[in-house]
Amino acid sequence: MTRPPHRAWMRAAVALAAAVLCAAPAQAQEWPKARPIRIVVPNPPAGPSDISLRPVAAAMQAALGQAVVVDNRPGANGNIGAAEVARSAPDGYTWLWTMDAVLTVNPHVYRSLGYKADALEPLVVAARFSQTLVCGPATGLKTVRDMIAASKTRELTYASGGAGSPGHLVMESLLATAGAKMVHVPYKGPAPAMQDLLGGQVDCGFLAGPTVLPQVQGGKLLALATSGKTRSALAPELPTIAESGFPEFDGTFSILLAAPRGVPAAVQQRFIEAMNEAIRAPAQKERARAQDIEMVGSTVAEAQARTRALSAQWGALVRKIQLTSD
Repeated sequence: MTRPPHRAWMRAAVALAAAVLCAAPAQAQEWPKARPIRIVVPNPPAGPSDISLRPVAAAMQAALGQAVVVDNRPGANGNIGAAEVARSAPDGYTWLWTMDAVLTVNPHVYRSLGYKADALEPLVVAARFSQTLVCGPATGLKTVRDMIAASKTRELTYASGGAGSPGHLVMESLLATAGAKMVHVPYKGPAPAMQDLLGGQVDCGFLAGPTVLPQVQGGKLLALATSGKTRSALAPELPTIAESGFPEFDGTFSILLAAPRGVPAAVQQRFIEAMNEAIRAPAQKERARAQDIEMVGSTVAEAQARTRALSAQWGALVRKIQLTSD
């Protein structure tokens, strides 16, 4: 075949570049006319992730001119919902709204996730939340230092919502920092964990503020501290772990928006812009604050940097405590 003259090659290259540049805006304009947008939440309804998303989804629906459906797909510590999104077509109609542990902890814990870990791309740090450390009144423990000291002289137990849950991870991180040990008692969710805390069957636990603070206010549990870098809006009188003698400690967790890798850049950008605007609305921030959640919003670069950092942090802890699951 005779090679076309140099100028013909140049004209072809310019035409191709122009076509690519025109295709992206056109694609963003067409999306999302085809069908409703689905945001998968890999947790049951009425949990922190679900509660924080629904007003955001409603605002995005108005902004995008298309129905935005919240689809709860719980199971396997978030892996079932995450796998469904990872295997979805990267066309901008299926997204994942999840606690960061699904992307930062589960790949280190589970031998099989049901999908490749890099099939999901984190895009937005949507929200931040912490855990509240509580103990039963019978323990006599009133501060973090009390608990650490007692754990070195007698056997103490702690409850969590399950192996690999935020409460489990943050307690093991604190114990590793303090050079202490406690016996982990995992439950199938925070509700049964709290019931045994109230009943005195277990000594302490890190659980979500809205779950335990009513019991603290009723005098049935003692609150010692919160795990985040800043104090909780629901209990500003409580110190953080960092303020309790461990200044470098940060047990902050995030809710992330993620997508199947390969969503067209123009579609991705439009969706992220609509989500960040909805997340940062004052009314949404106020609603979330009542659930001890801080709405944030971020760039893609910030979301991916945080995910990498947390994956390294929790991966090291998972290896240290030899946490594995099939």
